[in-house]
Amino acid sequence: MFFFKKKTQEEIDTKGVEKDASGEAITVQRVFEGRQQQFLYIVGICMSLFHLWINTIGIMPEIQRNAIHFSFVLFMGYLIYPVNMKLANKTLKLDYVIATLAFLVGLYLVFFEDALHARNEIPTTVDLIAAGIAIILMLEITRRTSGWLIPVLAIIFISYSLFLGKIIPGLWNFPGVTIERLLYRMYFAPDGLFGTIATISSTFVFLFVLFAAFLIKSGAGEFIIKLAVSLMGHTTGGPAKMAVFASGLMGSVSGSAVANTVGTGSITIPMMKKIGFSPKFAGGVEAAASTGGQLMPPIMGAGAFIMAQWTQISYLKIVAVSFIPAIMYFLSVAFFIHLRAKKRGIKPLPKDELPKFREVIKEGWNFFIPIAVLMGLLIKGYTPTYAASMGILSIIVSSWFNPRTRMGFKDILDSLYLGAKNMVTTGVILLCSGIIVGIVLMVGMGVKFSMMITAIAGDSVFITIVLIALASLILGMGLPVTASYIVLAVLAAPSLVSLMMKDYLIANFGLTPEMALDPNIVQQMTALVPPDVAMGALLASHLLIFWYSQDANVTPPVCLAAYSAAGIAGSKPLETGLESWKLAKGLYIIPLMFIYEPAILFQGPLITTIENIVTGTIGLFTFAVFFEGYFVRKLNWPERIIIGISSWLLFWPETISNIAGIIITIIMWLYLKKTKNRYEQAES
Repeated sequence: MFFFKKKTQEEIDTKGVEKDASGEAITVQRVFEGRQQQFLYIVGICMSLFHLWINTIGIMPEIQRNAIHFSFVLFMGYLIYPVNMKLANKTLKLDYVIATLAFLVGLYLVFFEDALHARNEIPTTVDLIAAGIAIILMLEITRRTSGWLIPVLAIIFISYSLFLGKIIPGLWNFPGVTIERLLYRMYFAPDGLFGTIATISSTFVFLFVLFAAFLIKSGAGEFIIKLAVSLMGHTTGGPAKMAVFASGLMGSVSGSAVANTVGTGSITIPMMKKIGFSPKFAGGVEAAASTGGQLMPPIMGAGAFIMAQWTQISYLKIVAVSFIPAIMYFLSVAFFIHLRAKKRGIKPLPKDELPKFREVIKEGWNFFIPIAVLMGLLIKGYTPTYAASMGILSIIVSSWFNPRTRMGFKDILDSLYLGAKNMVTTGVILLCSGIIVGIVLMVGMGVKFSMMITAIAGDSVFITIVLIALASLILGMGLPVTASYIVLAVLAAPSLVSLMMKDYLIANFGLTPEMALDPNIVQQMTALVPPDVAMGALLASHLLIFWYSQDANVTPPVCLAAYSAAGIAGSKPLETGLESWKLAKGLYIIPLMFIYEPAILFQGPLITTIENIVTGTIGLFTFAVFFEGYFVRKLNWPERIIIGISSWLLFWPETISNIAGIIITIIMWLYLKKTKNRYEQAES
């Protein structure tokens, strides 16, 4: 049949368990065949076509568009994800019924919203039943796709708004709302299930997931791997550096750490092992590098779109200031690789085993066209949705410039289906997060959480950052990266923004320190603050939270990217996690620069920005030297401590300390170079 899509062995293992390509979560999926697969295939194509239409030439009220998005996501979700794998076949008929019900409760809002407005926003019993069913079905599909934690968290928030808040004394006391009020706010109001987060999901995120699906289907993944091999394979520790380079490029498309790990790691990890790196180090490199993929423009996962929507800072601005820090992160991983390879005496790959750069470019030069179109339109000021739509069209057109990558009609349909299918898990997580965000806004929980952080940390920015880092790690043990960022941003960002604006508010508005740390007052004063000051505080705070929300991918005890890499490397998961945690130290250090050296985000004079970038990069190198114990030659502990001091001076936000750090580093380099032969003779 024309619509039948055969699945490869890479997609389905011997037990019939399929891996989610979006990378937000890896869960058990049904594997359909025959007519059922054809039906799902057609639904997926319709889902993608609807989102392309509504984000380009279609016109529909925002909440209605989000409701149809909800219908499609839940319909496909209930068919793809069974209650559990053992009951997958037995419950299929029931899941068809539930999927249809989910589709209908989304459409209910589309057809009956006007009637509600005609009644002056007074919901009927049927309205409330539809709202209740929508929430219940939302919680259940979230459990199926990403586990228990997100739905349990949503239930706790719902319970707090209804009755738990009444029995909690002090700051967290809340009188509660009626069940009718809650259902109305979650279903019909613009700050609930179909609110801001649903808008982000149905517009930016869906189109960029679809863009990635088209790009990968056209063969871009294979091209990126070949390009990385040709550029980095001949250098010291080449295959490991190749993993960093490839993951950066793949991440700029997919925005998913786990997908990057699985996609590039299947090639890079065996190559790293082949030249002499240990399995755990090879897996750690891939996990650390793939985590950086979510920090790399232009896509940066769903978090960048959410950040743009909440802060009202343009998506292009966020992407532009994120590029240099992302490069610095990848360099920090490459520094560890280079030093480890030198310490172990690992040789580069022979040049005759590597593809020629010129030949690789000749085979896949057309893949640069869609990226150029995407970035060009964003720079010109077009919306991300328009840029992504034109980017998808440019993939199809540019594929015809090369016979090897030419996309036919079937390839286009496959890409439409793949994009919809890859969106299911991410869409479910975002939609369910909308419940949490809606309740946080309804009960004022964000302000209360910020006040609690202020009570613990006082006016210490550093302690506040430590608390945010700990919270991100705890949340990341059970929440996907996007959900972790959403929860932290809505709860913790106001506190950090208040601290960053405190001095300005005190100096220019005569506020007391206590008033300047009150999130309620800061929120009211923000409109009076010059845009560059307010935007700088918002941007730095949200980027720090966004970066820290990635740490669960590489930090034990739960680190999905590292565990995925361990499966490919054949290493112990915990050991691989520890290696990835060490290699990803830039993930913790660079965000501190956003707060203490905001010029790195181009918030200040250009000369200061250049100084921060240069000294920060050298600091990341000396930090890697301290951990690896190698710089020109192996270091003893006194030498490592001196290098560690120079690293600390390079990170300290003062020009004098930065100069001192550079001087110490140069002196140590000259000393180690002079004593290298004598030291190596003594070692032998």
